[in-house]
Amino acid sequence: MNKQSPLIAIRGAGDLATGIAMRLYRAGLKRIVMLETGHPLAVRRTVAFSEAVYHGEVQVEGVSAIFAEDMEEAAAVWEKQGIAIMCDPCLLRIGEINPEVLIDAIIAKKNLGTEKHMAPLVIGLGPGFTAGEDVHKVIETKRGHHMSRVIHEGAAEPNTGIPGSVKGFTVERVYWAEHGGVFSTTFDIGDEISGGDRLGDVDGTPVIAKISGVLRGILRNGTPVRRRTKLGDIDPRASKSYCGEVSDKALSIGGGILEAVCAHIFSKD
Repeated sequence: MNKQSPLIAIRGAGDLATGIAMRLYRAGLKRIVMLETGHPLAVRRTVAFSEAVYHGEVQVEGVSAIFAEDMEEAAAVWEKQGIAIMCDPCLLRIGEINPEVLIDAIIAKKNLGTEKHMAPLVIGLGPGFTAGEDVHKVIETKRGHHMSRVIHEGAAEPNTGIPGSVKGFTVERVYWAEHGGVFSTTFDIGDEISGGDRLGDVDGTPVIAKISGVLRGILRNGTPVRRRTKLGDIDPRASKSYCGEVSDKALSIGGGILEAVCAHIFSKD
C-alpha cells in the first residue's frame, strides 16, 4: 500500500457512498475512512459499508470495510487492505482525522454541516451544496445527461423528489414511512415480490407493493423509523444478482469523484 496516498474521509457509508469508496479504492486510493451514525438506516444493506457498524466487518464485491474506534485503529485497518468505518456523524473529529479530501455523500438534499475549510478539497454530492461557497466541488447526482459531472461553480440540479426511472417505474418502486413507528416485515433483500403483496407495516399501517420484482433493499424487521424514512426498494428488473452489486449510479458518481480527486492530487505535483 502506498502510505503517501491522500487520506480521504467520506461522510456517510450507505450504498451510494460505498460505490464511491470502492471506485477510489480500486484506483489505488486506499487510505479511506467513512464516517457514519451509530445506527445506520441503509436500505440496500448488502452493498452498504455502513453495515460494519453493526457487524464489525463486511464485504462488498470482495472489498472489506472494518469498524474502527479511532484513527489508530483506522490505520491498522488500512494495513489490512480494508476501508475504515468510524462513528462521527457530525464531523466532531474532523480535526483529528485531518483529511486531504472530504466527501459529503450523505445525500440529505441539504448541507448538514460540511464546510470548505475542513479539508484542502471538499466535495458535496447533489443538491444542497454550492461549489465555491460551502464546498470546492459539487457532483451532479440526478440521472440524465449531466449525472456524475464535476461542477466547479454553482449547484447541482434541484431535488425533484422523484426516484430515477427503472424500466419506466419511479415512485412506484420506492417506499417510505407515512409516519413514525417501528417497521415490521417478513421479507428480506433478494426476495421476490408481487404487486399487491404486503411488504410490511409501520405500527400497523400496511406498506403495499405497487409493482412486482425483487427486493433490492429493505430495512431490518423491527427497525424504528421516522416519517419519510425509506423502507424498501423493489427492482422491476427482477435480477437477484443485482442485490449484491454496487449500482450503476453509484459507480458512475464514483467516477466523477475520482476525476475531482485526481485533478486535485496532480495539481499539487
